[in-house]
Amino acid sequence: MEQLTLPTRKPRTFIGEAFELNSWDDVQPLYEDLVSRSVGNSKELKQWFLDRSELESFLSENMAWRYIKMTCDTANEERQKDYQFFVTQIQPHLAVYDDQLNKKALESPFLDDLKGGGYEIMIRGMKKSVEIFREENIPLSTQIQTKQSEYQSITGGMTVTINGEEMTMQKAANIIQSVDRKAREEAWRKIGDRRLEDREKLDLLFNELRDLRHKVALNADFQNFRDYMFAAMGRFDYTPEDCFDFHESVAEAVVPLLNESMLERKAKLNLDPLRPWDGKVDVEGRPALKAFNSGEDLLEKSITCFDRLDKQLGDYLRIMRRMGHFDLESRKGKAPGGYNYPLQEIGVPFIFMNATSSVRDLVTMVHEGGHAIHSFVTRDLELGSFKSTTAEVAEVASMAMELMSMEHWDVFFTNPDDLKRARIEHLEDILATLPWIATVDKFQHWIYENPDHTVEERTAEWNSILNKYSTHVTDWSDLEKYKEASWQRQLHIYEVPFYYIEYGMAQLGAISVWKNFKEDPKKGLEAYLNGLKLGYTATIGDIYKAMGIKFDFSKDYISELMGFVKAELEIIKK
Repeated sequence: MEQLTLPTRKPRTFIGEAFELNSWDDVQPLYEDLVSRSVGNSKELKQWFLDRSELESFLSENMAWRYIKMTCDTANEERQKDYQFFVTQIQPHLAVYDDQLNKKALESPFLDDLKGGGYEIMIRGMKKSVEIFREENIPLSTQIQTKQSEYQSITGGMTVTINGEEMTMQKAANIIQSVDRKAREEAWRKIGDRRLEDREKLDLLFNELRDLRHKVALNADFQNFRDYMFAAMGRFDYTPEDCFDFHESVAEAVVPLLNESMLERKAKLNLDPLRPWDGKVDVEGRPALKAFNSGEDLLEKSITCFDRLDKQLGDYLRIMRRMGHFDLESRKGKAPGGYNYPLQEIGVPFIFMNATSSVRDLVTMVHEGGHAIHSFVTRDLELGSFKSTTAEVAEVASMAMELMSMEHWDVFFTNPDDLKRARIEHLEDILATLPWIATVDKFQHWIYENPDHTVEERTAEWNSILNKYSTHVTDWSDLEKYKEASWQRQLHIYEVPFYYIEYGMAQLGAISVWKNFKEDPKKGLEAYLNGLKLGYTATIGDIYKAMGIKFDFSKDYISELMGFVKAELEIIKK
């Protein structure tokens, strides 16, 4: 058995070791203490911040476990109730006290004494929070969170029956890689038909979310929810116009490469027309790659892969396994998707996913493993807010790990030809993912800039944007009903609005990290970790600089990085 030292949480010196959360009455006295406490010097102010962080970390982790347990079993009514208890009985009160505490801190004459270590970054965030806080938005936020959880309930219960077997959507999606064209078309259509069964329900749910979000924005004196979210998400380092530049750069620098890739696929498959269910099958007619046999096999191989990069990275996953912080395999009743949920008190995150043995599942595992590394290397930062890294950095942690770990995927694929295929598949996925990111983000800008739109107008706009960023090689004739509803599969649009362009920006950063790693593995990995260790104690630009990369999404920069990816693809294909 591995000799591991399992992390322990810091002592609860403020809330007390015996503290339990059963109602708001348990929490309120602690917040009242923070609100009313006299702070007479900078030392007392720092202790005040530490006590606040301790309370917030406890509550953050308490909610995290409720969410984790709910998503692991969406059919369990008790778990749904436990999560809803926090959302409806605890969270609405927190917003009021957060605003009071932020104002108290900002009004302190000793605030300027707290220099360095991330305080400046935290303070600018607090100022923005005070600026946009409106008490009338608290009940709206509760309604929004409750509505968002409905998306999980609807999609988590989706299954299809193929060849007499009822299976999750994730498992059925693997059949789309089958060399049997009829089989993959059947799976593709059944998945699409199942989603269409709930299309109207999901349209109505989204209309409710859109309207609630627009009210929140108007209450906070913003013209639209997009502008509100840029403030709420603390996007200090770029603007909507920068996002528009990203969209156009992707259209000009990436979509042509995607078209080249699909034309090559069409020729090798000797298919005319190339249909949507032909996009994942191996061009040489080989069966879909199987990267692992079970969730435990996936985890064991991922640990070995991380060990090869650095033994400490492998140990992080071992610690999580020992602590039971994984739920990896797909099953009925489990929420879709995958995530790494940071646990602020213990500092050891939880990884959730729906593994079925595909290369995509392997990528998900190392992606979430990158997030987990980020949690570990920031767990000793002084305050919880210092660990809550902006997504533009957090997603570099995960996406760069996809690419650096790829150098050791022979752990999963002992056959050199299979290894070659897996690497090609992943890099081609990157070429396809960047346009999809641009599509989803551009669509969200339109949605909230036009809050009174009808379902028909939304569908038309989605089609227009999707066509701009999709390959023109694939033939969608007679399949329009599937295409026009395809945005509904993107959970971010429902659950975490505007949290998506970060993936695109971070993908560029990840490619840059990989490029540095290819040139000098030791130095490249060290720079990557140095950037991550900063948490959110510096600006995005400074964190990227610490990693030895640029925060840039101009056409020239994207073209340069795509040239590198294309060259790597050509090397692998030889």
